[in-house]
Amino acid sequence: MAGKNARTKNALVFVPLGGIGEIGMNLYLYGYGREGAYTWLIVDMGVTFGGEYEPGIDVVLPDIRFLEEERHNIAGLVLTHAHEDHYGAIPDLWPLIGRVPIYATPFTAEMLRGKLSEFRMDDGDLPLEVVSFGARRQIGPFDVEFISMSHSIPEPAALAIRTPLGTVLHTGDWKLDETPLTSAPTDENRLREIGREGVDVLICDSTNAIRDGISPSEADVGENLVKLVKQAPSCVAVTTFASNVARLGSVAKAARAAGRELMVVGRAMYRVIEAAQATGYLDPDLRFHQETAFAQLPRDNIVALCTGSQGEPRAAMARIASGEHPHISLKPGDWVIFSSRTIPGNEKAVGRVQNALSDEGIEILTDQDALVHVSGHPRRGELQQLYDWVKPSVAVPMHGEGRHLEAHAEFAEDLGIETVIRARNGTMVQLLPQPAAIVDDVPVGRLYRDGYILTSADEGQVRERRKLSFAGLAAISLVLTRKGELAADPEVSLTGLPEEDNDGVPLAEIARDAAIGTVESIPRPRRKDPRLVSEAVRRGVRAALNQAWGKKPVCTVLTTVL
Repeated sequence: MAGKNARTKNALVFVPLGGIGEIGMNLYLYGYGREGAYTWLIVDMGVTFGGEYEPGIDVVLPDIRFLEEERHNIAGLVLTHAHEDHYGAIPDLWPLIGRVPIYATPFTAEMLRGKLSEFRMDDGDLPLEVVSFGARRQIGPFDVEFISMSHSIPEPAALAIRTPLGTVLHTGDWKLDETPLTSAPTDENRLREIGREGVDVLICDSTNAIRDGISPSEADVGENLVKLVKQAPSCVAVTTFASNVARLGSVAKAARAAGRELMVVGRAMYRVIEAAQATGYLDPDLRFHQETAFAQLPRDNIVALCTGSQGEPRAAMARIASGEHPHISLKPGDWVIFSSRTIPGNEKAVGRVQNALSDEGIEILTDQDALVHVSGHPRRGELQQLYDWVKPSVAVPMHGEGRHLEAHAEFAEDLGIETVIRARNGTMVQLLPQPAAIVDDVPVGRLYRDGYILTSADEGQVRERRKLSFAGLAAISLVLTRKGELAADPEVSLTGLPEEDNDGVPLAEIARDAAIGTVESIPRPRRKDPRLVSEAVRRGVRAALNQAWGKKPVCTVLTTVL
């Protein structure tokens, strides 16, 4: 009976569909009500980016099959800030859950409108409510307050989520910075007040939980950029996250201080600058040149602000490094400042770009060489201050890979937090009433945006691409008569395979002979089944190529019967 009564009582649960156990793809659910009849609040709806293991995939999104089944029970979607890993999935996923109301601060709302226009989505009837800091909104059974935090983008918000059972503080991405240069510092006073009111659960950013101390200020980076740009002997290119409005402003200030002309290179930069100017975070009269003006300006008078700090192959910096940019070219003695942190998983891509620049005699400066970047996430010293302010009884580390989450969990335990929940994507955590515990799980996974098409990671085309990248493609075309005889020699097309084996025999000839031999080995009555013939030839050709080459290519066979 006790178990039955527990199921009929209201509870507050937390379900991450992305963002716990990885950097990016943040999507968190809070459910209030009885088991099996929860009303859901969504916090963030972000993407991550495809890597070498996902050829052809630019954007990876959380699988929301669970939310689609619950679409009639969703009260709203709240956005903590406008980084791609927190709001970039909205154009793809939001229409699938019934176009629920969206709540965001002014800058985040402006960025969202711009993103929807990129996808040619009409925002005229967008159910978007713009919320100021300090405001509270009743969203279904959730009373949500937006609290000002510091991060590497304007208007990051923590959320105080109040329910009849108690209060959860969801930090979003944050750090402590008295001089963040754009929006207000973290609202220490309000956080302390909420702590005194009572915070039952803290769900908190873990990205820098492995680092001691306190992060430097954004203002410190700005001052150092001024010094570096003044010292530079020739052209200076600075690459950073396009969304880091404070950094964009600091680069513009450094250019002015050095008497140089600012040039903006990369479409993503323009979109952020427009949103920041519209909301007052950048001077509306900020002057800069388009990239097409590069050849008309003296090289030693240019500061080029570029996209591509993460080595993205189609972004400005990668194209400049490879000599493929239509307007920008760098020469020996020029400087490139990587005013960014390399996101885990992007190390190889960033390394390729930096090596290509170095090979051309271009000097590279990173945060290992000078103070050109600070993280937007809290180190241990900042975490300790937040825990002291809000005094939660339960902690749930979020936003980080496994090592970050575990470091945060151990740190919270060392601080004396009564209950620390080690959640992962798909776990359902009962937060309230306490004791907090993992009580269930829900289906999770990854979706790929493949061109214009949204597909499940399980559908297989990416696995086929990985095979193609390893062993190439053998395509065989057969033409059979109705009597089951070959009407002509098979046509063979090999892509990504060597031309000959070690004895000088063409692999195309080996494949053709294997196809002919396989067809002739099939009893003639059975050759009337084109599917049987195609599969037999596929296996025979693949085996012959493997014997000659040592690898099994992807093999396709098209059989036509005259």
